[in-house]
Amino acid sequence: MSTANETAACPLLPVVGGDLQVPLVDGSSTRYVNLDYAASAPALTSVAAHVTEVLPLYASVHRGAGYASQVSTAAYEHARQVVGDFVGARQDDLVIFTRNTTDSLNLLASVVPGETVVLDIEHHANLLPWVSDSARIVKAGDTVEDTLRRVDAELGSHRAALLAVTGASNVTGETLPLRRLATIAHRHGTRLAVDAAQLVPHRRVGVAFDGVDYLAFSGHKTYAPFGAGVLVGRRDWLDRGEPYLRGGGAVSTVTLESASWRTGPARHEGGSPNVVGVVALAKAIGELSALDPTAWADHEAALRDRLVTGLESVPEVRIHRLFADAEDTVGVVSFSVDGLDGHELATVLSAEWGIGVRDGRFCAHPLLERLGVDGPALRASFGVGSTIDDVDALLTALRSVIADGPRWTYTVVDGQFVAENDHRPRPDWAPELDPSLTSYGCAA
Repeated sequence: MSTANETAACPLLPVVGGDLQVPLVDGSSTRYVNLDYAASAPALTSVAAHVTEVLPLYASVHRGAGYASQVSTAAYEHARQVVGDFVGARQDDLVIFTRNTTDSLNLLASVVPGETVVLDIEHHANLLPWVSDSARIVKAGDTVEDTLRRVDAELGSHRAALLAVTGASNVTGETLPLRRLATIAHRHGTRLAVDAAQLVPHRRVGVAFDGVDYLAFSGHKTYAPFGAGVLVGRRDWLDRGEPYLRGGGAVSTVTLESASWRTGPARHEGGSPNVVGVVALAKAIGELSALDPTAWADHEAALRDRLVTGLESVPEVRIHRLFADAEDTVGVVSFSVDGLDGHELATVLSAEWGIGVRDGRFCAHPLLERLGVDGPALRASFGVGSTIDDVDALLTALRSVIADGPRWTYTVVDGQFVAENDHRPRPDWAPELDPSLTSYGCAA
């Protein structure tokens, strides 16, 4: 039987930047340890190579007679089949390409013919589109089982068109049993939508098998960071709903007084689509499809077990968890360190150790509040390009900083910690960073 070290000693798939050297604030350099996959995963090397191969033939799609346009159109439309097959979609499901998961869920919110029920533990992408429409919010229990009971009771007492849940938490990595949720929802005449942004990069999903009605995810979290997202699901609501993007390609005929809107994916894909992003996503999905599911799960489990065990051995560290009975967790672990500001610690890990982690509130403010996290937390996340060495580097750095403190001096600029006299060189093309921009959006 192989040990955890052997299982995750090497990456499952090579990623761009896997051997990247970065400068440290003391003038030395080290291999970059990327533990921020949950925010944006690095591109697979095969994806980057494929994009380079495709770019000479990149052209307009659907309305071009030229050779390059025909090749691009074929690649773009073939990607729908690749995506549908990967997530186990039904034969008549639509595969609509968007910008990202947030875009997909906003599109879905625009066509739902009734009320939506959501949990209080959602990422903002699966909360804000529904809250603006006065969605009913169910407070998740302290266990998965209690949460399922609460959802069942809510749907049984008040009819809803849709139940929208996160497949895997971007804060705790915990998953929900989609097949059981679908059974509960369908028993009450409700459809199930799943924010799978953190699930698809870590697990095979079966839309038809699990009874999921709508599934949304992002290319940039699935090793194809070229700006494509996906919404997969039943076509009736989508065909009847108002077009999401009103523009060329979404119409059959147009006069100055009216427009005849198409059905199918084109109805919501107005304008010139992101061909390169979609082709990159299809390539990444093809690579993930070829992985042995057991080896994929074992690799991630070895990394997570190593990290959690190491963090639990440090008295000052508190790992954030939601469910006492979570049976499956993906490669996302959030934690806080007593007496240390999360943003300062992330800055130290980067400047002195070359380690990239996420700090902040992870676009999940209600969940962090529920978990009792007052300030910025830290999140380490990993995937097919990660190794045991990455996890060990983080644990070594954390123990050193907790025991001895930072080795450099830091100051606060525009509310953010920065290293004083930081002369780390940047690439010629890279501008200087305004520190205030690091807190943009959901970091605070």
